[in-house]
This record gives sequence, structure tokens and C-alpha cells, in this order.
Amino acid sequence: MFAIIKQNLSRNLSNLPGWRTKRHIVVIESDDWGSIRMSSKESFHKLKQARIDVDKNHYNTNDALESNADLEMLMEVLSKHKDATNRNVVMTGVNVVANPNFEKIRENGFTQYVYEPYTETCKKYPEHDKVHELWQQGIQERLLVPAFHGREHLNAQRWMRALQNGCESTLLAFDYGVTGISQGIDGVKLGSYQAAFDIDTLVDIEYQKEVLKTGLDVFEKLYGYRSKFFIPTNGPFNNQLEPVAKKLGIDYLGTGKIQLEPLGNNQYKKHVRYLGKKSNEGVMYMTRNAFFEPNSTKQSTSKDWVNDCLKEIEIAFRWHKPATISSHRVNYIGWLNENNRANGLQKLDTLLSQIIKRWPNVEFMTSVELGDLISEA
Repeated sequence: MFAIIKQNLSRNLSNLPGWRTKRHIVVIESDDWGSIRMSSKESFHKLKQARIDVDKNHYNTNDALESNADLEMLMEVLSKHKDATNRNVVMTGVNVVANPNFEKIRENGFTQYVYEPYTETCKKYPEHDKVHELWQQGIQERLLVPAFHGREHLNAQRWMRALQNGCESTLLAFDYGVTGISQGIDGVKLGSYQAAFDIDTLVDIEYQKEVLKTGLDVFEKLYGYRSKFFIPTNGPFNNQLEPVAKKLGIDYLGTGKIQLEPLGNNQYKKHVRYLGKKSNEGVMYMTRNAFFEPNSTKQSTSKDWVNDCLKEIEIAFRWHKPATISSHRVNYIGWLNENNRANGLQKLDTLLSQIIKRWPNVEFMTSVELGDLISEA
């Protein structure tokens, strides 16, 4: 009981600072689109046989590069529901735009990192030939609108150092087209490869400036517009990159309410962020205050995600805040496991129905639309 009271108090208090509105606005942000997680069922089983505990991580069990069916079925659910503006529900797809080119990295003997746009990665997959076309449809119909998550969901420098140093687990995963493991053979702990903007030393920041520039350029080429909104993968982001991001067109930065700034050598500085707060460079911070992750962990099945998310939305509205929901791609992917997608979509459908029923004046917005609204206030 005490834990529940403490949790509810924390949820209320965390909604106090920042921009307010009496409008009932809901934003759904879904991270990780465009990235490889588990490359195939065969890779999953081979890595497990090699004593890498991929089955203990729900992302490695269910998450993969989105297929045609994944996007089609998600947009079908979103299009079923209309808000008070008589528009369909919209989801912000927080996308990376590239993945490692494993073939070329192997050819150069692990001496140089090489990336490829995710559209090239899709050509290597069996049910992914319409993925880019479907993203374009999502933009045109304002159902699934991309924003920037990074060039790739990978700390390329850290990963390449491990490969060059002969890390057995990392090399084995490489053989199967997988980067997203944190526990190697027999549970050996590996570096955080997924956190693209974490750093080992301050020298890493110069490379990350290039990652931002090239990534945003690829994003614009793929989708036809510059992304104004950016959420760094896994969260860590050195603040020296903020003026660089601003010059490259980023107006809004998604961050935790406590942002961890990596300083190198496993040192981090904590910063308090809230909705509408701005950096010295004029980048606005945008934070989340609700969570809908029915397939993100093994414990997800024991939690009532629909009702818990509704409670978080209710708290946000009580304090005159938009409800910004975190809901990762893994919840809606069925290429590896169709039951995973079916469960996530069924619960999303229920959540959207309940939101619209409970708050008939609700407005669904993209992250950029919310950021623009705050900027114009």
C-alpha cells in the first residue's frame, strides 16, 4: 500500500513544473523504428545455443526491423479512432534512419564503421519491401509520423572498439547481424551498445557531431522534411551536442525528467528537465508522463497497462498537462512473434477507445505539433 501511495505522489509531483494547458492533448511517442534488434528467428536460436541469454531480454525475443504487416496493422488500428478534431489518432514514430553494413565492415577487417540507410537494410529482409512506402503513407495520412531518434540505434565507436579488441560475444552476435546485446556468453556484461550518444571519453563527442549531421541529412532525404524533434537513443546525451543539434534544425529535445549527461569514464551529471524548459541555445525540452508498454518486459503480462496508462493520463490532465505516452516499437512487432503484435495492438485499440470515451474532447498530436503549440503560446 505504501509503495502505491508513494508512486501516486511521485506521479502527481512530477507533473507540477512546466507548461500548462486546459486542453486535453495526448501525444504517443514510439521509439526504435528503423533499427535492427533481432535479425531473425534463426539468429535468436543460434545465439541462445551459444550461451548468450537473448531469451531473457524481451526486446531480443520480440523486437525486429518492422515488416510490411507490422506497419499496415498498426495504422489500421490508429485509423479506427477519431478525436475531437475529427482526425485519426496519430503516433510519432521516433526513428533511426540507418543500420550497420555488416558485409562492408567485415570486408574492411573491422577497421572502419560503415552504415547503410534502413531502406537498404529492408532489402535484405523477406517481408519488408513496402516499409518505406508505408512510412510515406503514414506521413500523408497523419497516422504514423517519423521524428529523429539518431542515425542508428548503436554506439558505433564503442561497438567497433569491442570488435577490434576481439570481444568473442560481440563478434558472434555480429556474425548473425545483431548488435543489441548487453549480456554476452555465460552472462558476461558488455558495454551499452544501444546508447548511441553515450561516451567513453570526451573525444567521442566529435564523432557524434558527425552522426547528428549525417543522420539528420539521411532523415530528410528519406522523408522529405527536416526533423525538428529528437530523442537520443536510450537517453544519454552530452550537452555539448545541443548547439550542434539546434544549428541542424532541432527545436525540441525529448529527455527524461532527470537527464543523464555522460561525461566519460562512466561519469554522469544529472539535470532536471520539464516540459517547455529551454536550454541556453533555445532547444526546448519535452518530457513524457505516461507509459504504455504491454510487451516491453517479461513482467508486462502481470500489469494492467491500459488502466495504469489511463490513470497517468488522468493525473496529467488534473495538472493541466498534455499526456505524452511512451510506447516502444517492440509492442507492435509481429515479424518474429505474431502473438506479440496481436497482444500489443489489441491493448492499444482498447486504450484508444477508453481515452476517447473518457475524454470526448481529447486531441491527439504529434510531438512536433505539441512543441509548436508550446512555442507559440
